[in-house]
Amino acid sequence: MNNTINNNFVGYDYKTITTDSESVSMYLDGFTNFGWIVDDNIQTNNINGKVTLKFKRDRKILNKTELTRLQRHFEACMLELSALERSKASDATAWSLVVGFVGTAFIAGSVFAVTNDPPHILLTILFGIPGCLGWLLPYFVYKSRIVKKTAMVNPHIEQKYDEIYGICEKGNKLLKN
Repeated sequence: MNNTINNNFVGYDYKTITTDSESVSMYLDGFTNFGWIVDDNIQTNNINGKVTLKFKRDRKILNKTELTRLQRHFEACMLELSALERSKASDATAWSLVVGFVGTAFIAGSVFAVTNDPPHILLTILFGIPGCLGWLLPYFVYKSRIVKKTAMVNPHIEQKYDEIYGICEKGNKLLKN
């Protein structure tokens, strides 16, 4: 039995990234363009929608400085992309909460009017109607704000994807040199 042992030592850099499960494929595809390979010794764990990825790369890779610069630009673009995606819902949530709080204030006014001695029924009705609307409208406000914000943000998201693809392409070309 002839076992050959490869005596060529390879030192590795290691990198760990925790991201949303929706971004895993982008990180896996992107980091391969900067010389990183998935570390097979460690499995990814999915906790609360977050995934931890482990990578390794040869320490003596050619063009390491430029690849690292491109990789940092890639990571910054991915963070911006994530922030743009979150901004869709955060704007809509803020608007619907404001409408709900205003509705709650009107309901509180209605309750105070009815519990007054003597009760002010007309005031209760006047405060109750906008209060009920303030509790019914947040869903529709949320949906309409999501549509508006998505239409506003999607061109920026597409632009960011194009930038990411350009960065990955440059990294891939450096690896092939």
